[in-house]
Amino acid sequence: MSDKRIDALGAVNRGTPCPSGLCTLCQSDCRGRCETWLSALHGKQMLYPRDFGSITAGSKNIDPRGVNYDALRIQGYVFGSQGLKEGLTSDADDCIYPNVNIATGFGNKIKSRAKIPVMTGALGSTFIAEKYWNSFAVGAALSGFPIVIGENVVGVDRNSRMENGVITEAPEMDRRIDIYQRYARDGYGDIFVQLNVEDTRNGVAEYLIENYGNDIIIELKWGQGAKNIGGEIQVRSLEYARFLAERGYLVDPDPTREVTRKAYESGAVKSFARHSRLGATDAEDFDSFKEAFLERVEYLRSLGFERISLKTGAYGMRALAMALRFAAEAELDLVTIDGAGGGTGMSPWNMMQHWGVPSLPLHTRAVEYAGILEEQGLEVPDLSLGGGLSREDHIFKVLALGSPYVKMVCLGRAPMIAGFLGSNIEGVFYPDRKEELNGNWDELPPAVKQAGSRPRGIFAGWYDVEEIVGPREMENIPFGAVALYTLADKLSTGLKQLLAGVRKFNIAEISRADLMSGNREVEELTGIPYMTEALHGEALDILSE
Repeated sequence: MSDKRIDALGAVNRGTPCPSGLCTLCQSDCRGRCETWLSALHGKQMLYPRDFGSITAGSKNIDPRGVNYDALRIQGYVFGSQGLKEGLTSDADDCIYPNVNIATGFGNKIKSRAKIPVMTGALGSTFIAEKYWNSFAVGAALSGFPIVIGENVVGVDRNSRMENGVITEAPEMDRRIDIYQRYARDGYGDIFVQLNVEDTRNGVAEYLIENYGNDIIIELKWGQGAKNIGGEIQVRSLEYARFLAERGYLVDPDPTREVTRKAYESGAVKSFARHSRLGATDAEDFDSFKEAFLERVEYLRSLGFERISLKTGAYGMRALAMALRFAAEAELDLVTIDGAGGGTGMSPWNMMQHWGVPSLPLHTRAVEYAGILEEQGLEVPDLSLGGGLSREDHIFKVLALGSPYVKMVCLGRAPMIAGFLGSNIEGVFYPDRKEELNGNWDELPPAVKQAGSRPRGIFAGWYDVEEIVGPREMENIPFGAVALYTLADKLSTGLKQLLAGVRKFNIAEISRADLMSGNREVEELTGIPYMTEALHGEALDILSE
C-alpha cells in the first residue's frame, strides 16, 4: 500500500491511498493534491522531485511486499538499442527518449490507432460521467486515445424517446459521440459503446448502427472489477426514480409503492438505487452460454458492426478462460479485463472490498491463457488490462507483463480527476457558468495558485492544446480537457523514459524480460524471476570467462 505523502513530489493523499496512488474516495470538489491531481496541472514536471536546485532527493524504494504491481520492478540495461524508427541510427544523438514511439493499435481486421496505449474505463450512466463528459471526451480525443461510453446511457436519459420499447431518440448518447468525434485528430482514438441487458432490450445497438455505422466499436459487457452484479446509480428524485422503474430498471426502494412515497416525503427515504440486471441468467450450462454469446456476436455483425469487443470483470479463472476462448472464436477486436478493486460509480462498498480476483493475479492468468489459445492455433484477440492503475510505471508494467497480447491499458479514475480539476478551475474564472460547468470552487486553492494566476499559466499543456486547435477554437475547449491532455502528456513522457531505460525505442519491443519480481511470492505467481535471479545466468557466464 502506498504512503499518504510523497514528499519528493509535494503530493499528498487524503487517508491511506489505494495501490493505484489515488485516494480511496475521490471527490469532484477535491482541492488537491495527489500525484494525479498535480500532474493534471504541471504535466511532465511531475516526473521529477520538486524544488530543483535547493534539494537532493533519494527514493525510500518501494516496499516489495504483497502481490500487486508495486512488487514488480523494471529492468535497466547498459548497452544496445532496439526498435528505432526508420531514419534513426544507434548513435547516442538518436537514442533519446523523445524518439521512443509509444503509438499502438488494436483490432482484428480493422485496426484502431492510439497515440498513447491507454483507454478510459467505462463512463456510463453515472452523473459524474454525464456532468464532466465534455472534459473527458475532448481531452481524450485531443490526446489521441479511445474513450468508452458505458452502459445504460440511453435508458436513464429522460429526454430519450422510445416506441414499442425501442429507442428512437437518444440525445445524451448523440451528445457524447458528437463531442468526441468533433475533436478527434489524424485517425487516432476511437469510441466504444457498452451494451448490457437493458441496452440490448432497448435497441441501443440498432440505434447506433443506423445513426453512426462503424464509427462505433460495440462493447459487450460481462462485468467489471468493482462488483459482481449489474451497474448502479443513485437518484434523489421520486419522479426520476419512477421514470427509471417505468423504463424497466430495478429501483430500490420501489418508487411505485405508496409507503415509499410517504417515507420519501417525510425525509426517511432520501435516495433510490437503480440497478441493472445480471446477464445470462437463462443459460443452463457452459454450452448454452457459449451458444448464446456467439449468436449475439453474429447478430451484431448482421446489423453491420465490423468491430466488437468484450469487457469482463474480476471473475474467477473459469470465466476468464471463457472470455478469452469465446472472444478468439468470435474473432473479436479487443477484450478488456478489469481486476478487482476498481470502480467509478456506486458499487456496494464491501462487495468492492471482498469480491473477485485482484489485478495482478488476474492479469497473470489472462496472459497465460492467451498463450495456451495461441498454441492451439487460435488467433488471440488483443487485450486491454485495467484495475487500480494510474501512473506511467503501471502502464509499462502491464504492457510488459502482457506482451505480446496486451495492447492497451485501461485507466478508470485517473482521467476523471483531471476533468474534475479543470472544471473547478474554469468555474472560478467564469462564475456565471459555474453551475453549467459543474464547478465546485469559489476561489482557487493554494495548490492551484502556486501553479499560476491565469489559465495559461496554470496548465502546463495549455499552449500545446492551443497549437492543436488554434487560438479561436481554444475558447470552446473545456479546462478539464486541457487538464486531461496535460496529464496524458506526463504519462506519455514518463512511459517514453521508462522504455528508453530498457533501450526499447518502440513500444512493440517491450517484453516480460524487462521486468523483475520484487518478492518470491510474485515470482511464483508470474514466473518473472526474482531481482537477483533475473539475468543471473548471463552474469555467471561473464564472470567465468
